[in-house]
Amino acid sequence: MFSIAYRMLGSAAEAEDVVQEAFLRFHRTSEGDGGEEIENPKAWLSAVTTRLSIDQLRSARARRESYVGTWLPEPLLTDSAPDVATQTESADTLSLAFLVVLETLTPVERAVFLLREVFGYGYGEIAEVIGKSEDNARQLATRARRRLDERRPRFEPSPERRAELAERFFAAIEEGETEGLVELLAEDAVLYGDGGGKAPAIARPISGREKVARALAGFMRQARTLGLRIEPAEVNGQPGGVARDAHGQLVNVVSLEIADGRVHAVHSIVNPDKFRHLGPVGDLQGLFASVRERRSG
Repeated sequence: MFSIAYRMLGSAAEAEDVVQEAFLRFHRTSEGDGGEEIENPKAWLSAVTTRLSIDQLRSARARRESYVGTWLPEPLLTDSAPDVATQTESADTLSLAFLVVLETLTPVERAVFLLREVFGYGYGEIAEVIGKSEDNARQLATRARRRLDERRPRFEPSPERRAELAERFFAAIEEGETEGLVELLAEDAVLYGDGGGKAPAIARPISGREKVARALAGFMRQARTLGLRIEPAEVNGQPGGVARDAHGQLVNVVSLEIADGRVHAVHSIVNPDKFRHLGPVGDLQGLFASVRERRSG
């Protein structure tokens, strides 16, 4: 249920709310005098979860239109919760890059695509979930696949190769090796930053490996000034890292999109609201303010 809701919404907090509401509806429907006998609770709960997610996504779209800067999904640290990443055929469908591409679909198209391509539902089951005919479900699935084919991110097939490249990438950042970073980045690499107006972040994506490399090197110099430490982590099934302050509190989560031996995209989230579900959150704004005070004093 969480796997469906999270991939639908790109938000761990909203997915948890949807799952809770689905369970409440299940208990209200099946318990007490005159309660219905639900023959297949798993199918019933999955269907309700999907419908609730469709409704939630429709309202979330309006909020995202007024979002400050680039919107990225809430990250999951899947190395500390491996069951989340292995509930579907491929961890690639959990990646931040894939979830961003899913934003190009309508809520119903997104539901149909996920149920069919990720969770293996039959068209008859999908039609019942979304309240349409089986032919309509097939048409929606075809339309969604066509829209995603050109945009769907590619990933390095070997987990070992991904991990090795990620290790070299973060080592180059740590050492401030701009040339080393350029070699690891794809020519058309893109850096995305999500601050949501709550923390310092780039206003718009940065494209081109030289520009991305310089930006990342600059961020690392800032991190040293702020006393941050970078730790490797698996983020949404992909190589990444987290930055913590001197108290061990999270201030940044980064995920890499790696394919063909190069880093094609870097997704950096500093909006504190996006990772409160991962543990204690630090105050990046406050760290920058304290550094400015020390320098001015």
